[in-house]
Amino acid sequence: MDKRKNLVTMGGEPMTLLGKEIKVGDKAPDFTALKTDLTPYSLKDAKDKVKIISVVPSLDTGVCELQTIRFNEMASELGDVLILTISVDLPFAQDRFCGAKGIDKVITLSDHRDLDFGMKYGFVMEELRLLSRGVVIVDRDNTVKYVEYVKEATNHPDYDKALEEVKKLL
Repeated sequence: MDKRKNLVTMGGEPMTLLGKEIKVGDKAPDFTALKTDLTPYSLKDAKDKVKIISVVPSLDTGVCELQTIRFNEMASELGDVLILTISVDLPFAQDRFCGAKGIDKVITLSDHRDLDFGMKYGFVMEELRLLSRGVVIVDRDNTVKYVEYVKEATNHPDYDKALEEVKKLL
């Protein structure tokens, strides 16, 4: 198992990331996570759309909430782009969050059961069994075009850079 130390921190504490680090140019690995209705969702389900994968530790925290709201808002201006928000929150909590916050343009996925996404994309913080914060952009052919592992997991990702990269693919 791949382990990477000192790439990210959480509240200033160094974390160990588990899984394979994903890089620009890689073929995006297929993964399975659960939708809010407990049905499985695979990257294959996204077919040939441009995809933004917004990775958050937990929707129940301020930065994660704002990140999800921001990508939900961006969805309106991006058109035919699929936005997936993934965390290890339970699907029930994700559903409740989306209903309370009016999140209707983002598909929320739970990686709580198998950490399949987290391990294949290298986002699992070993010490907390949470996903680290980041953004992965995948083109229509499932090639990774942009990756951001946010250095301090309590900080926001670079939304402007992510938006700039997505627009290049449209």
